[in-house]
Amino acid sequence: MQSNPFAPKSALDRLILPLDVPTVAEAEQLVRQTEGKVGVYKIGMELQFAGGLEFARDLAADGKKIFLDVKLHDIDNTIEKAVRNVAKMGMTFMTLHGYPKTMRAAVKGLQEEGNPHLCLLGVTVLTAMDEDDLVAAGYRGPIADVVAERARDARAAGMGGIVCAATESAAMRKILGEDLVIVTPGIRPSGSAAGDQRRVMTPADAISAGSDYLVVGRPISKAEDPGAAADAVVAEIEAAL
Repeated sequence: MQSNPFAPKSALDRLILPLDVPTVAEAEQLVRQTEGKVGVYKIGMELQFAGGLEFARDLAADGKKIFLDVKLHDIDNTIEKAVRNVAKMGMTFMTLHGYPKTMRAAVKGLQEEGNPHLCLLGVTVLTAMDEDDLVAAGYRGPIADVVAERARDARAAGMGGIVCAATESAAMRKILGEDLVIVTPGIRPSGSAAGDQRRVMTPADAISAGSDYLVVGRPISKAEDPGAAADAVVAEIEAAL
């Protein structure tokens, strides 16, 4: 992917580890255990509300790539100003829900701030949702059609990429071409439990399907040796490449 400045350059770059722990102290320990073994650290809501935003700034200042998983969705003015502030934090990725107005506002805020180093990611349909969940939320579905529509909206808005299930990566690559990155949660190495994820795939299959970045959480963070578990995932990615 030469045309996208956010494209990964190595197998290691492609691995995103969520720091889904309740305290900064536990997050610091997980970072120490996986130092140099993952490409990006993701900070989600659990840690954000426990000092995680300052921790994110510290990690970025230390040269680490940080994915701020905030999933923003609000009125245009609020989104624009929020994105401008995030752009000053040194983050590499941030998420917002993939609604057209929200994404357009986010891109406008980023352009106003003049920071080309932040990749805005539109969340399509959460990987913990299945067809029944989508219907219960008021969507007609099917999931594949909703994800495709939001992918097209993301491209039209000028986003840096999307978040979708790896099971949708191949179809989304046809829509997005090589211009946007595809980030896929719900990645489970062979033999790992799916947990609360519904639409899952192995690292090798996800890469083969067209995913750029893989979010691998509990199979690494809950492993007896998180560093070794991360190495194993990177090796699987490398083999798929």
